[in-house]
Amino acid sequence: MEIFDDLLKFTIIDIIDVVLVALLLYYVYKLVKGTVAINIFIGIVIIYFIYVITEALQMKMLSKILGGFMSVGLIALIVVFQQEIRKFLLMIGSTNFSKRGKFFKQLKFLKNETNTETDVEAIVNACNKMSVTKTGALIVLERNNNLDFLTNTGDEMNIKVTQPIIESIFFKNSPLHDGAIIIADNIVKATRVILPVNNEKNLPNRFGLRHRAAVGICEKTDALAIAVSEETGQISYFKDGEFIMFKDTHELVDLIKQDLG
Repeated sequence: MEIFDDLLKFTIIDIIDVVLVALLLYYVYKLVKGTVAINIFIGIVIIYFIYVITEALQMKMLSKILGGFMSVGLIALIVVFQQEIRKFLLMIGSTNFSKRGKFFKQLKFLKNETNTETDVEAIVNACNKMSVTKTGALIVLERNNNLDFLTNTGDEMNIKVTQPIIESIFFKNSPLHDGAIIIADNIVKATRVILPVNNEKNLPNRFGLRHRAAVGICEKTDALAIAVSEETGQISYFKDGEFIMFKDTHELVDLIKQDLG
């Protein structure tokens, strides 16, 4: 009877509470999905549920041990999840909530038919052409995190994405070829952008400064990055600060579309 009484006391505040917790878990899952941190996160959740069960069963010794672990565990979490916490705060602060319904699209509440899809084929085809001529390039694809704080480091643009446009930007004699370009919703937002460089992660020797910049931006935001090596012409794809393997350019197109979607 007490359970039913509690259910009857379920108020609008309780509904808001559940929705906010669901949103928090959604963002945390987005941050750790596909990384080693997901295993640590699962382990912490398991320990927490064991702690709750031991408290409910009044297992004093075990609950005291787990309670002590939970009390000092916050400091350990900050150390272990330093990059994820930083990325989480950046995601909250720079998410494009008002940008053509992207926030609602993420939550699957609404389906916006007017969204402009990025021409991934044009981008990859341009990378293929630049790969043949060993033209260095760094392309950043904006997702949920707004990258306007980086556009100020370069030249702001408003150009529709096409294969010739991308090739002309990175042409060796072009004044715009240095640095990265940022693309959002099939628009080149900025060129000659200076990206944060990752000097901590051990990357293969074939990866230079351009690739470290790609890792850096993908670690600090949820952006995607494509780099074309000026030395080897190899095309590299980065997501969540990691190098993503692909068999051919057809698979690369599918991966980018899936990650953008």
